Amino acid sequence: MSASRTAGARALRRLFNKTSSPMPRTSSYKTRLPATLHLTSELVARTMRVVEEEGPEPNWTPISPRQLDELVRRVEEGAGDEEIWIFAYGSLMWNPEFEVEATENAVAYGWHRAFSLRIERFRATSEAPGLMLALQRGGSCSGLILKLPCKTKRQDLRKLLAREIRYAEVCDMVRWITVKTPAGTRRALTFWASPKQSLLTEKVPLETAAGLIAQACGPAGSCAEYLHRTVLDLAERQIFDRNLWQLQKLVAERLEALPPPVNPA
Repeated sequence: MSASRTAGARALRRLFNKTSSPMPRTSSYKTRLPATLHLTSELVARTMRVVEEEGPEPNWTPISPRQLDELVRRVEEGAGDEEIWIFAYGSLMWNPEFEVEATENAVAYGWHRAFSLRIERFRATSEAPGLMLALQRGGSCSGLILKLPCKTKRQDLRKLLAREIRYAEVCDMVRWITVKTPAGTRRALTFWASPKQSLLTEKVPLETAAGLIAQACGPAGSCAEYLHRTVLDLAERQIFDRNLWQLQKLVAERLEALPPPVNPA
């Protein structure tokens, strides 16, 4: 085992050895570190390369300003006079891109995170497609809820929707769910794998997902980098997602089989 992996494992074990409230053994829960983190930053570096922007996803229509405004209106109408909380389970946990007024730990029962959103842009290309996280039915998902600031709520909501809903055909992939927090229950907005978009969001076996994630890189970085950052962030929060933990090992095995990068003279 490499020194970097051993050191990383010790650091993660220290994080998981902190006491935490018991959680149901479903899709993700708080627990102690089950095994070594195999997907290291050194392996992720093998996936990174410069990729030119190719334009929008093939066969999809970029959402127009008018459609985005309508989506904002629909969400605001659904929220009524209530505060807007966002359920974050992936990159929104470590890169929300808006000023968060408050956060709470939260569990979405009846949902789980999965690498099932097929992409050919952003962190992938048509020649090497990849996968991003989406919320799927079943199990449970531990994450965070993020409160939009009241003063800039509409502005931040529009920015968030523009980031997560890039195409007109997938406007139904944002919805309200109920999550459980230490204080009780809250209604939160989240982004999910709508069954209406089955070509984009059908369930992918872990072995298949690992192959796609290991190969994919786009202008925004690689899918392996996205998985690595998400698993590390969950570990820092003492959240163990068994599928993602298994997936990072499978991706690492594929990357370890690649020849190491050649350093320029």
